[in-house]
Amino acid sequence: MALASFATAIPAHAEPGTATLELSLTGLRSAKGHVLICVTTQPKGFPDCSKDASARKIKVAAGSAGSVTVADLAPGTYAVSLIHDENGNGKMDTALMMPREGFGFSRNPKIRFGPPKFADAAITLSVGSNRHGVKVGYFL
Repeated sequence: MALASFATAIPAHAEPGTATLELSLTGLRSAKGHVLICVTTQPKGFPDCSKDASARKIKVAAGSAGSVTVADLAPGTYAVSLIHDENGNGKMDTALMMPREGFGFSRNPKIRFGPPKFADAAITLSVGSNRHGVKVGYFL
């Protein structure tokens, strides 16, 4: 899963009538690198945002990624995916087709063979503040 062209600025306030997503990340194994986050409304853009030009892509230093706020979202259904890019190369590294870096998804679905489907990670955001926790997992 490659996540590219990330914004690092996060608006400090939300516009009236918009949703704010407050993500609480747990399970990061180190403060190395960055956490690359994809927030999308499009199933075809999930999990890596590459096929959704309107997806919100955020890059946060891993050492300060315990809480991430994404403001000014339209209310609706979204899915969140993230990778802990420990080596800073902007992509998910794999070994024998297994992720070597951490990953996580909204709703924390069970991971079997490959990433979950959009519907398994879908969350509904309403106007105002919406809180969701994401557990970061590692295979290797």
